[in-house]
Amino acid sequence: MSDRPKIRLYVDHALQAGQTVELSRDQANYLFNVMRLGQGAEVALFNGRDGEWRALVAEAGKRGGSLVCDAQTAPLMPPPDLWLLFAPIKKARTDFIVEKATEMGAARIIPVQTDFTNAERIRQDRLQAHAIEATEQCGGTFVPEVSDLQRLDRVLADWPEDRGLIFADEGLAGADTSLAAAPRRQSWAILIGPEGGFSEAERARLRGLPFVTPIALGPRILRADTAAVAALTLFQASLGDWV
Repeated sequence: MSDRPKIRLYVDHALQAGQTVELSRDQANYLFNVMRLGQGAEVALFNGRDGEWRALVAEAGKRGGSLVCDAQTAPLMPPPDLWLLFAPIKKARTDFIVEKATEMGAARIIPVQTDFTNAERIRQDRLQAHAIEATEQCGGTFVPEVSDLQRLDRVLADWPEDRGLIFADEGLAGADTSLAAAPRRQSWAILIGPEGGFSEAERARLRGLPFVTPIALGPRILRADTAAVAALTLFQASLGDWV
């Protein structure tokens, strides 16, 4: 019996030794019709709270089935206390940002409405599903919460005092800035703007807030989805769990 099964499945169910997990119709179809699993086969289960568990197929049916948890194969591995705030862009590229933020270790993902954001609404449930799928595929055990769209000015007005905000300012492109001089904190967030950048009013407000650290992302202005990956990389390599 292998230590970690190759097929991973997210379930919204408590996981512990001997726990029976009933499968939805879609989950049963995936395991038994698509992946051709049968009774006794191994599946890795995770719920974002209890780590990863090896489970065995107890019942396999066309429209349902059940698994029984056998042993924990990986503990819960939470990322750093890092939020990613970003302005939604085109659908596929917004999906990309959520997927990569999940893979790279964001603890919470918050779409924000800025002055130049084109999208007025998002499908929060669809983006949350993308985060779950990314966790399934990359072997993670923690699923970040994807919030519904919020106005940036309101988010800033209610900002927690102990959380720093790294502001990826396109106006600093080419400037000699880095995270080396950032204050030491336990809680952080990264803010990525929309395709049209931040307005002058937003930039002035952000630069005037005491918890904000403006940074440049190299000598070139990046697309929003590229900027999100670049900023997450810089954070993880300087202040996160890649250090």
